[in-house]
Amino acid sequence: MIIEQFINEKIIQMSAYISAVCNQTLHYTELDQFIVDTMEEWAYLNVTDETPSTAQERVFWHLMHEVSLNGGQALQQNLFFKIEMNTCIDFFNGIGSYPIDCIGWRPIA
Repeated sequence: MIIEQFINEKIIQMSAYISAVCNQTLHYTELDQFIVDTMEEWAYLNVTDETPSTAQERVFWHLMHEVSLNGGQALQQNLFFKIEMNTCIDFFNGIGSYPIDCIGWRPIA
């Protein structure tokens, strides 16, 4: 699987997970597990370049890092965090601009 395909698939999944947790139709621990699973899958790709190739990929990694640091539960407890994550999802869906203060880098081994 090439990197671009991996990222595009994960963007769709990440958007669905975050939306479901925000709407309380999915328990936040499912989002946390998605993050862990995605990082494990990423490790198998053996990527050595930390620079994202697109703005969408940069936003994706920003989301991954933010949810990793704050946990999925923060989407239900922290309004600022929820708004920040929804801004990123809007960008993915083409209904918003590039999120302010979005810093996303690929994790490398």
